[in-house]
Amino acid sequence: MSFVTPEGRPGRRDLLLGAAAWGAAGALAPGRAARAQDFAGKTIEWIIPLQVGGGSDTWARFHLPFLSRYLPGHPTIVVRNITGGGGINGTNQFAARARPDGLMILGTTGSIQFPYLLGDPRVRYDYKAWAPVLAGPTGGVLYVRPELGVRGVADFAKLKASPGLKYGSQGPTSLDIVPALAFEVLGLDVQIVFGMQGRGAGRLAFERGETPIDYQTTSAFNAQVMPLVREGKAVPLWSWGALNAEGELTRDPNFPDLPHFAEFATAALGAPPSGPAWEAWRTLFVAGFAAQKFVVLPKETPAAILNAYRSAFARTLADPEYLEKRRTVIGEYDEVTGEACERAYAAATTMNEATREWVRDWLLRRFNHRL
Repeated sequence: MSFVTPEGRPGRRDLLLGAAAWGAAGALAPGRAARAQDFAGKTIEWIIPLQVGGGSDTWARFHLPFLSRYLPGHPTIVVRNITGGGGINGTNQFAARARPDGLMILGTTGSIQFPYLLGDPRVRYDYKAWAPVLAGPTGGVLYVRPELGVRGVADFAKLKASPGLKYGSQGPTSLDIVPALAFEVLGLDVQIVFGMQGRGAGRLAFERGETPIDYQTTSAFNAQVMPLVREGKAVPLWSWGALNAEGELTRDPNFPDLPHFAEFATAALGAPPSGPAWEAWRTLFVAGFAAQKFVVLPKETPAAILNAYRSAFARTLADPEYLEKRRTVIGEYDEVTGEACERAYAAATTMNEATREWVRDWLLRRFNHRL
């Protein structure tokens, strides 16, 4: 299945080009420009608008020592967590406070992209006002309790007929909108239970038997759910998938034995998924997973500073230590900088008006949630 930009533009080839390709072809020029920039003796504040210990916080702290190593002058970098509003509060603060001096950067995530894409009135930030210097995908796996007797797509009829399906959600416009839309595409009658303080809380509800269906992002699934799978207490059904260089949905490289969502849906429904719910899922999958996380600075930041960051991240992505350790932290996903990052950024922060209006109407119908 081929993906186009949310505005319908073709040519998303090389959306997520490998980091090595950028390092070889694109890092040289930024490196020359970066020599004019020196962060010696400076402290850089990395805003993460979500809780300590969460996925975004872990992602930032994993990259932090490499960024300090490769930025000119080896500055001190501190992560500052600003919580509230599902990430909106801290992001609003960054938009209001960041100056074009390279001393404050923001780590974004799908939960911040979604309110922006859907026109949430609490949003006081504009992705068009920022320049991205790193883009990172992630993945996720949906799984069920073994008591349902569902082992794969061959048991879809049994899954559809299962009474009392519940899913613990952080909120209607959080990253959990992706599984909620997946249930819509499949025609599954799943009760969405709001109020979870994080995906970890959703997993604990699953373990207690309160919710027989759940999903976790790759890092949490590998660390927390795989032991349940090995013990026979959880059954993975599908991954969300990944995008290849042509922008096509493919199997997640971390879960090659699992069908991606479109594969599962095609087999379950007898035809490839289509319609407004599918279009909405596809758009939000890109913003929530395929191009989930970005590091951004104000757009008016001088080119020398932006290039210093791009060069530092390009060198990070080629660092043997980074390549060795990333699997256990972020998974085997190719993060990108340079032109590939720009393309991923455009795809993840754009939604056509028809899809936006359908999602807003669906949220009102499905959850009585009005933006």
